[in-house]
Amino acid sequence: MGRAAEILGVTQAFLRTLDGVRLLTPQRSAGGHRRYSRYQLRIAARVRELIDAGNSLEGACRIVILEDQLAEAHALNATLQHALDEHESPDSEH
Repeated sequence: MGRAAEILGVTQAFLRTLDGVRLLTPQRSAGGHRRYSRYQLRIAARVRELIDAGNSLEGACRIVILEDQLAEAHALNATLQHALDEHESPDSEH
């Protein structure tokens, strides 16, 4: 956790807070230390950015969740559009 906080330029308490509000659920080492993925570090950095811009912790967490859901929706839309395009292509077999 200390290294993650150092990389992000935040306190360990900030990372514990994100764990406490269940925005991040880091893996645990055999010794019980929190281990964050790169994705989780990006989320924590985004929350810090939003808080620094004047958002509350709750607001920042909600924004991050919505941004993540939007990215997933865009990816699903692209996948479905690609499948539809292949289905409608004159080269595709019917």
